[in-house]
Amino acid sequence: MAVSCAVHFYVSVRGCRFVTCLFSLSLSLSYSRVLLPISVEEYQVGQLYSVAEASKNETGGGEGVEVLKNEPYEKDGEKGQYTHKIYHLQHKVPTFVQLLAPEGALNVHEKAWNAYPYCKTGNFELLLQNEYMKDDFLIKIETWHKPDMGSTENVHGLDPNTWKSTEVINLDIADRSQIHSRDYKHDEDPAVFKSVKTGRGPLGPNWKKELLKKTDCPHMCAYKLVTVKFKWWGFQSKVESFIQKQEKRLFTVFHRQLFCWIDKWINLTMEDIRRMEDETKKELDQMIMNGPVRGLTATDE
Repeated sequence: MAVSCAVHFYVSVRGCRFVTCLFSLSLSLSYSRVLLPISVEEYQVGQLYSVAEASKNETGGGEGVEVLKNEPYEKDGEKGQYTHKIYHLQHKVPTFVQLLAPEGALNVHEKAWNAYPYCKTGNFELLLQNEYMKDDFLIKIETWHKPDMGSTENVHGLDPNTWKSTEVINLDIADRSQIHSRDYKHDEDPAVFKSVKTGRGPLGPNWKKELLKKTDCPHMCAYKLVTVKFKWWGFQSKVESFIQKQEKRLFTVFHRQLFCWIDKWINLTMEDIRRMEDETKKELDQMIMNGPVRGLTATDE
């Protein structure tokens, strides 16, 4: 089974619309492979559980995740789950953006239609936007989850010239050198974690080669194509580079957590996940107004 995901971010900064027509469209693309010792079917539950937990870890001090809607939907014969969230990001962007963006301009709306259990390809569509720059700031993340070892080239079917100019990144969730020192947590390190319930882990230096030989352990790869468009005079290259680095960072941290939390989610059902999401919404409503800013903040590298 293969799962296709499309993610669209539209973010803006107040007062900058008038300069966006000064240059033509330019796109920055990267293509990341994330190999995991889990199955595509297990990933559905693991991803939703980890998103809920990560949302709590990222919320506090007036920033983080606010859930407005989480409800079933039916569209064009497909059934799935619709969510609408707001991300409050004032201190989760680089300093130069904080200095330029007025209060309230860094609230990002996310709308997602997740038909994962029902669609043949497990289609997942996500839209983030706010009212200022609209499509002048675009991040599109298209993901295929396939039951292979990460050997598929150009899974998204880009034309030859575009594929040639796309940066290819092979992420290793067990390689500590691929994670920022400020993001490292010993209990979220696949190189030392051992799952009690599944027996998976720890992942040694040659874990990928060993995984190929194991008949009792599933595997899958997440192929993530990140397209960035930023139309803001004088900041285009800097912001596009920053976003690509941050996406790589987020992919790495999230999938390290997902694997190391496997004993917490491996026996959960989708009904368990929906109950958990309802409880998480209530917790987030309380957390966002209390305590300090939590979770990952932007590096200015």
